[in-house]
Amino acid sequence: MTIAVKKRLVPSEKYALKCPNPMTPEYITIHNTANDASAANEISYMTGNSKSTSYHFAVDDKEVIQGIPLNRNAWHSGDGTNGTGNRKSIAVEICYSKSGGARYRAAEALAIKFVAQLLKERGWGVDKIRKHQDWNGKYCPHRILSEDRWDEVKAAIAHELSKIGGKSSTSSGSSSGSTYTVKKGDTLSKIAKAEGVSVANLQSWNNIKDPNKITVGQKLKLTGSGTSRTKPSSKKTSYALPSGIYKVTSPMRKGGDVRQIQKALAALYFYPDKGAKNNGIDGVYGPKTADAIRRFQLMHGLSADGIYGPNTKAKLEALSKRN
Repeated sequence: MTIAVKKRLVPSEKYALKCPNPMTPEYITIHNTANDASAANEISYMTGNSKSTSYHFAVDDKEVIQGIPLNRNAWHSGDGTNGTGNRKSIAVEICYSKSGGARYRAAEALAIKFVAQLLKERGWGVDKIRKHQDWNGKYCPHRILSEDRWDEVKAAIAHELSKIGGKSSTSSGSSSGSTYTVKKGDTLSKIAKAEGVSVANLQSWNNIKDPNKITVGQKLKLTGSGTSRTKPSSKKTSYALPSGIYKVTSPMRKGGDVRQIQKALAALYFYPDKGAKNNGIDGVYGPKTADAIRRFQLMHGLSADGIYGPNTKAKLEALSKRN
């Protein structure tokens, strides 16, 4: 049965703010909201406020509501003015994500069916699905990631898609949907754009330190786990991450101080909260925390060095006070 969509589209006079660019979609991006509002409230707030943040659909336990036309872009992926996520993907927000429970589970179930419907309408397979994290590293969809269920959700969408007669995959060329075989003339940025992922994620998933050094025939992973599961050693003072060396500086030497930083990042969904399996707030400034800081910095126009310096501290504290 086709899922009906209620349209509560943003007024055309707000296009310049909310959806300024024509768009031919190439992907679907899944988000979890940061609150427990209904789809109607999510769309009403989005279309009515003076912020640029926007998304195409909100899905709750009862209905799907559209706020942005599908031939216009939305600002939802945090990957910049010309980022593929912002410019070429349909945003689907799953409601009631903050507290979870029965309402969230019902909203997620409806979203799974709806995303399958969107895929079938476009002749796409599940290889066209992305999580917000794939575009700019933000820990979103946070509930799905913290429960370690991203692969489960994709499998559920694939199952629904098969039930309604959709394609399993739209991948072509050297991509299998989960891996990519490098061919002559490829660059990491070219592959990232074609596959709808970020260069940083490709580097991280494939342990590539120099983005200019890939070889013909090399197999690249196109997906990765939601969060790092590496347990840091308390004896280390620096950690090698995909984009360089991230130093532990004096503000992060005390476990209590680090926990406060981790909690502030978790409140903004850049870090797994204390309920996340194997990824709790631990008071250790290791690769996981440095990477969360780096993603936060990228999102907010700061120097992405992974160090909790004065500018990062001020920005994180200012945003934490609003929440």
